[in-house]
Amino acid sequence: MDYGKVVQYEIGIIFWAVLGLLFVILMPLVGLCFGLCRCFNKCGGEMHQRQRTDGLFRRKCYALALLVLCVLMSIGIIYGFMANHYLRTHIRKARTLAESNFRDLRTLQNVTVPQINYVLDQYTTTKKKAVSDLDNIKTLLGGDIQEHVKLKTFPVLDDVEAMAEEIRDTKVLLVSVNKNLWELKKSPEEIYKGLRDVKRDLEQSLKDPVCSEPTQRARCNSIRMSLDQLDNNTYLGQLRLLDNEINHVNGVLQTNLSSLVQMSYQSINNIPERVQKQTTEIPPASPECMTEVFLFPAVKRTLNYIGLNIKMIAQKVPIQEKLSVFLDPIDNFESNIYRELPRVEKYESYRWLSCLIICCFLTLIMIFYYLGLLCGVFGYKQNATPITRGCVSNTGGTFLMVGVGVSFFFCWISMLFVVLTFVIGVNMEKLVCEPYQNRKLFQIMDTPYLLNENWKCYLSGKILNNMDINLTIEQVYSDCKDNKGIYTALQLENVYNVSKHLTIEEHIRYMNNEFEKINVNLDDIILKEEGKRNLLDFSDSGVEQIDYDTYLAETGKSLTKVNLLTYASGLKEHADKLPPGVLKESLTRNVIKIKDIHNIKALPLELQLKELHHQIQELQQRGSGLKVKVTNILDALDSSQKFITNDLPSIIIEESKEYADIIVSYFQYYLNWAKIAIMEEISACKPVATAFDSAFDVFLCNYVTKPMNLFWFGIGKATILLLPAIIIAVKLAKYYRRMDSEDVYEDDENIPMKNMYRSASNPL
Repeated sequence: MDYGKVVQYEIGIIFWAVLGLLFVILMPLVGLCFGLCRCFNKCGGEMHQRQRTDGLFRRKCYALALLVLCVLMSIGIIYGFMANHYLRTHIRKARTLAESNFRDLRTLQNVTVPQINYVLDQYTTTKKKAVSDLDNIKTLLGGDIQEHVKLKTFPVLDDVEAMAEEIRDTKVLLVSVNKNLWELKKSPEEIYKGLRDVKRDLEQSLKDPVCSEPTQRARCNSIRMSLDQLDNNTYLGQLRLLDNEINHVNGVLQTNLSSLVQMSYQSINNIPERVQKQTTEIPPASPECMTEVFLFPAVKRTLNYIGLNIKMIAQKVPIQEKLSVFLDPIDNFESNIYRELPRVEKYESYRWLSCLIICCFLTLIMIFYYLGLLCGVFGYKQNATPITRGCVSNTGGTFLMVGVGVSFFFCWISMLFVVLTFVIGVNMEKLVCEPYQNRKLFQIMDTPYLLNENWKCYLSGKILNNMDINLTIEQVYSDCKDNKGIYTALQLENVYNVSKHLTIEEHIRYMNNEFEKINVNLDDIILKEEGKRNLLDFSDSGVEQIDYDTYLAETGKSLTKVNLLTYASGLKEHADKLPPGVLKESLTRNVIKIKDIHNIKALPLELQLKELHHQIQELQQRGSGLKVKVTNILDALDSSQKFITNDLPSIIIEESKEYADIIVSYFQYYLNWAKIAIMEEISACKPVATAFDSAFDVFLCNYVTKPMNLFWFGIGKATILLLPAIIIAVKLAKYYRRMDSEDVYEDDENIPMKNMYRSASNPL
C-alpha cells in the first residue's frame, strides 16, 4: 500500500470533517443572529414589500429553485431511510451468517480423517482389480495370444481338415468306381451273347425261300443289313481296375489326419491354460491347503508392500495437525462472537433510532417547505396587493418560515451525525474494504517482520516452523478461495513431500521384470510332420494320374449300338408284313428275345453305367489339381510354422508388456489420484476463505460500511442543501405572507409614494 496516498487521503478526510464541524458550530450561531436580526426588522424581518417590476419573475424563480432543492433533499433523505433500514436488517443476519461459517469450519475440521481413510480404502479397490486381472491371466493374456494364433493358423488348419475329408471321400468314391467297373466288365457279356444268338438266328431265318420272292426281297435285305447293329458297342473289359490307387489311398488313411488337425485345434484352444500354467507357482503341499496356487507371487507381494507404504504415508501427512492451528481456537472465537452479538444488536438499536430521528426531522423540514410551496403557489392571487393577500397564501409563507426556523435549530445535529458516519464509513471503505477486495490488505499483513519482529514470514514461522519459507496470507487466501486442499495452501510439502514418498517407479520396474519372465512355448501347436507326409502321400496316390478321358469315353457310350426296343419295334413291323411261315415266326420270336434282353439285362446295366460315368467325373474333379492344392496347403503350413517360430515370440512379449502395463496403470492412476486428493482435495479450505469474506467483505463492508456511506451521503446532501433552501425560503416567504404596508403608485403620474404609516406589529 502507498502510505503517502493514505496520508494524503486522511488529510482530505480531516479537511472535510473540519468543515463539517465548522458547520455544526456556526449554524446555530448564524441562526441565532438571523433571528435577532429579524426581531429588529432587519434581514427581511420588516413586514413591508417594495414593489418591483420583476417581482413576478422573482417569485416564480424562487419557488422553482426551492422546489428543486426540496426534491434533491428528499432524495437524500430517502437514501438515509433506505441505508438505515438496510443496516438494521442485515445486522440481524449476522448471527445466521456466523452460524453458517462456524458450521462449515467444523465440517472442515471433522472430515479430514474420513477423507484420508477414503483415499486408503480406494487402494484396496485398486489392488483387488489388479489381483483379479492377475488371476484372470488366462483370458486377458492367453486370450489375446490365442487370437493372434487363431488368425494365422485356423484358415490353414481348416484347409487341412477339408483335405482330410477329401481323402476319405476320395477313398469311398474310388471303391465305388472300382466296384461298379468290376461289375460292368462282366455283365455286358451276357447281353452281347444273347444278341449274338439273336443275330445268328435271324441270319439263318433270312435264308428262308420267302426272301427270294421279289416282294419280300427288299425287306429281307433291310433286316439283314440291320443285323450289324446288334454287335458290341463298348469294351469295358479293356479298362483297368483302380486297385493300385485304392491301395495308395488306404495307406494314406492309415494316418488319421483329422485327428492330427484336431490335436492342433486343441493345442490352440489350450493356449490360455498353458499361459496360466507357465505363470503359476504351486506351493508345497500342506494339510491346510492342498490345491492352492499362486500367480505372480512376487507381484502380489509387491502390491501388499505398496499398500502398507501408502498407509504409512497417509498417517504421516500433517494435514490434521496443521489444520488444528487454525481451527482449534474456533470454539473460543465462536463463544466470544455470540457473547458480543447481543451487545452489538443493542447498540445497533440505539444507532437505528438516532438515525431514524435525524431522517424524520429532515422529513419534517421538507414537509414545511412542501406545504409552504403548495399553499403559496395555489393560494397566491395575482390581483391581490401585499397587504390584501389571502389566508392560504399567508399560511404558505408561514410554513416556509417555520421550515427555516426548524432548519437552523436542527441542521447542526444532522451535520454532526454526517461527520461521524463520514469519518467512520470512508475510512472503513478506503482502509479496509478496498484493500481487502484488491488484496492489498494481505500484502500489508505479509510485510516481513510486521506481525512478528523475529520472523520474516509470519505464517511459515507459525505453521511450518521455518520463517524463511515464502508462505503468505495472500497466497493461502487465494488457494482457499480456489477450494484447494490444506496441503497445497499451507505448502506442507516443506514438512512432508507426498510426491516423493508416493513414487513407485522402483516397484513398477520390479513388476515389469516379473512380467518379462513370461515365456510361453507354443512350437507344437501347428500340424505335425506326419500330417504333412500324409498330405504328400495323398498327392502321390495316383488319383490325379488316372486316364480319365478313356474311362469317360467308354462309360459315356451305351451298351448297344441301337436302342433295343426301337430295333425290336422295327423288326416286328417287318414280321407283321411277312406272310405266315418260318421267317415270320422267327422274327416274332427274336423280337420277344430282344425285348427281354433290354428289359431284364440291358436297362439295369445302362443305369449302372451312367452312375459309373458320373462317379468317374466326380473322381476327376477331386483329383484335378491335387498336387497344387496340397502344395498350397503345405506352403500355408510352412508360413504358419514360421509365424509360430519367428513372429509369435515377439507377439507374446508385446502382449505381455501390454498386460503388464494394464496392471501397472491401475496403480499409476491410483497414485496420481491419491496425490491430487491429498494435495488439493482433502480438507479443501474454502470455508476458511469464506469465513474471511463473511467477516470482512460481507459483514463489515456490505452490511455496515456501504449503508453507512449511503447514509452520510444522503443525509449530508440534504443537510448541505438546507443552506440555499433557507435563503430562498426567506426570500420567497415575502411573496406569500400578508404585509403590514406596501408601496403606493399615483395613477396619473405613475410615481411610487410611500405609505406614511407603518404597522407596529412585530414580524415573524
